[in-house]
Amino acid sequence: MPLASALRDLPTRDGVAASRVVIALGRWARVIDFLVDRFPHISEDDWRKRLSQGLVLGDKGQPLQADTPALEGGWLYYYRSLEREAPIPFTHQVLYRDAHLLVVDKPHFLPVIPSGKYLQETLLMRLKQSLEVSDLVPIHRIDRDTAGLVLFSLQAASRNAYSALFRERRVEKTYEAVAAFDPTLALPVRRESRIQVGTHFMQQAEVPGAVNAITDINVLEVCEPWARYQLRPLSGQRHQLRVHMVALGLPILNDGIYPQLTPEGSSDQAKPLQLLAKRLAFEDPISGRHMAFESQLRLLPLPGV
Repeated sequence: MPLASALRDLPTRDGVAASRVVIALGRWARVIDFLVDRFPHISEDDWRKRLSQGLVLGDKGQPLQADTPALEGGWLYYYRSLEREAPIPFTHQVLYRDAHLLVVDKPHFLPVIPSGKYLQETLLMRLKQSLEVSDLVPIHRIDRDTAGLVLFSLQAASRNAYSALFRERRVEKTYEAVAAFDPTLALPVRRESRIQVGTHFMQQAEVPGAVNAITDINVLEVCEPWARYQLRPLSGQRHQLRVHMVALGLPILNDGIYPQLTPEGSSDQAKPLQLLAKRLAFEDPISGRHMAFESQLRLLPLPGV
């Protein structure tokens, strides 16, 4: 069974699709040995439980046993499981829906897709359950810390046409942010730099080399010592806006990653990152109409900062 077909044919469980991993060159005799070594944060007892429940499958969708030989180059499919998942007390809002497209306002702190310690408490899973739509896929993503607009595809047939809008940079993206005000900085400014993974895997950093990140930055409102900025990314590097603001000496208010990485679990839900995906505009690849969406969420008012 081809890889794409295997993924498509596997059922979801509680709305969660199977994840996949390939068995690379290694020293593992059995499937259980590979899983424990590959995912050290998950106990052997947990993996044995999942295997006994049929939650780990082979490349043809067949349930695997703990002692099944671990064949190099073979694919494993597994269903993620979290025994305890802290609820996120913020809600999303659906702004638009047609036959192909779903536009949603995502609150701060809610991840777009399952990852790490987040599974059901994600925007994707909440939407699947509330709308009863199983074939729902985000066309793009924003950080868990960032609030604002996220687009989802409702149909596999038209999915690539919408994804191409982002790949080919045919979407006008506008963000807003609250950060310190520097009267010596001439605005508007276009920040052009090269961004890649920093010294810590959670952080990105500007480095010498060919430009791969461009952001237009302007000020919308000033109430010293703070200001509200308009950020227009012309590229799509991870954490691009946060990195560019830090590079200008203007870290975004309540940023727990830049310039200083705070310890895991220390985020304060009363102090969300002041970054909002405010507006998206594009020519619809199916209807040909000009589409523009604006978030209904708001950042902190400057006088109250």
